[in-house]
Amino acid sequence: MLVLEGVTKQFGAVRAVDAVSLEFPRGQFVGIIGRSGAGKSTLLRTINRLNTPSAGRILSDGTDVTALRGQALRDWRQRCAMIFQQFNLVGRLDVLTNVLMGRLNQRNMMATLLKLFSREDRMMAIAALEQLDMGDYLSQRAETLSGGQQQRVAICRALVQEPEIILADEPIASLDPRNTGVVMDALARINREYGITVLCNLHDLDIASEYCSRLVGMKAGRVVFDGSPAMLTPEISQQLYDLDAAPAQPSIARGAGGTAAALQPAAA
Repeated sequence: MLVLEGVTKQFGAVRAVDAVSLEFPRGQFVGIIGRSGAGKSTLLRTINRLNTPSAGRILSDGTDVTALRGQALRDWRQRCAMIFQQFNLVGRLDVLTNVLMGRLNQRNMMATLLKLFSREDRMMAIAALEQLDMGDYLSQRAETLSGGQQQRVAICRALVQEPEIILADEPIASLDPRNTGVVMDALARINREYGITVLCNLHDLDIASEYCSRLVGMKAGRVVFDGSPAMLTPEISQQLYDLDAAPAQPSIARGAGGTAAALQPAAA
């Protein structure tokens, strides 16, 4: 059980996360939704301890995560793996080595840099890559892959950490619709087959509702919704995204072949 008790993260005068209290039972797939700047990314980074909370506590099975230091903190980050929007791969290294970076906490740094990995680690990494249909790319440099392929490599890197929790920070924000489905299907399969808790920041409400069993809505650093996708009414969505306050958008007139022919104001 992951428990947040009044967690606050303040940057100067700005409270990016404001007194958030939540409980995440093991094995949930949770979508964290809200506008850009709502505090979603800061919340995940604070859970992972990339940010240190300004106030409050984070507990994992009774252990006070906010008090961890040194090796104990590194162990927590291994158990609580991050997946980033921009992949955070080493472009000049091959796919297999990038995935094996997820074993850093169990191996000597110099041995990792020299690619002196154990057979067990290599087999684990290869199995993860094959599971995400990336087994044919072991020796390919990460920088030559498409965005969707790079994100799958990043998921494999997280998976070989053998985590209890995966924190996915906008993992599909820069992907096309096909790769969006591939990545979300992979996260859902990992959650289902391994029982790993997944907390996933998402902008798209349709995708969040399709994949997540629970949604947590944030606005201005605070939790303003916590429930199942079925409980997310249009009124709550409008509150989360300020849709009722949004200015009217111009309509796009389409010409032959579906290209934009002109921009015209929306009809009154």
